[in-house]
Amino acid sequence: MMLYYASIILIGVAAFILANAFTSSEEVFKTSEKLDEVGKSNKKNVGAILQYSRPFFKRYVSPIVATFKNKHVFRQKYKKLLANAGLTEELTPDDFYAFKLFLILGFPILFVCVREAGTFYDWDLRLAPLMGIFGFFYPDIWIRGKIQQRQEDVISGMPFVVDMLALSVEAGLDFMAAMSKVIEKSPPNALVEELVVVLKDTKVGSSRAEALRGLAWRTNVIQMSSFCATLIAADSVGASIGPILKLLSNDIRQKRSSMIEKAAAKAATKILFPMMAFIIPSVFIVIASPIALDAMRSQ
Repeated sequence: MMLYYASIILIGVAAFILANAFTSSEEVFKTSEKLDEVGKSNKKNVGAILQYSRPFFKRYVSPIVATFKNKHVFRQKYKKLLANAGLTEELTPDDFYAFKLFLILGFPILFVCVREAGTFYDWDLRLAPLMGIFGFFYPDIWIRGKIQQRQEDVISGMPFVVDMLALSVEAGLDFMAAMSKVIEKSPPNALVEELVVVLKDTKVGSSRAEALRGLAWRTNVIQMSSFCATLIAADSVGASIGPILKLLSNDIRQKRSSMIEKAAAKAATKILFPMMAFIIPSVFIVIASPIALDAMRSQ
């Protein structure tokens, strides 16, 4: 019974927050939202949970998070995670931690509302605290999935991009002009987005080496880190980049082929376990059943 009353209180708190969201300082919040969107030419698909909860936790929870004494700990951690996921324009580290805290309350409220609506009425109300725990860890699971997806996108786009860079440099363009041409001609993907950031960094005064180090840090991919380190080393000694890009292109293609071969070899091993667990017992039953029936009849 106490859980039932607690759920009613949670719903009341949610209703209060919703009421305040539409009545207090609406113009100020809209202005800040418009300022946040300046310079964002492409909106990323961040998911329904983040999309609909962001107005609330940015307004009410993020200011509280900014007052935490140990905020530098999670700021450093989530700054890198957000950069790896390509979400630095969508969320700050404070916003991400506020998102986690918001879902501690948001998931239980959602669970209770769905349960009371009759969809999952047979579910025990004692699951509500577990939903709060899951809500705190859900953003970490979600962002790590985003990071993995983005890293795979970067790796798959590297052969084409490096080939285009090599061809453009051999045609007489300098490295930054070649990068601009690659951005123009390449299909949209995570690697092209990162190259756009590299160009912006160099335009605002960063050196080529600093921009490439930033690229390696944001992507956090071994192949990209090796690529950037090679270019930085070549730039520091004044070596010609064209032949190096050609060698890097061949090396990346060979590594990608070896990765595909390793994945294919692992697939055979992974298929073995379902075969042993399901297919072989089924075949054994089909073969052994007639023999067993004949033996039973003969007795």
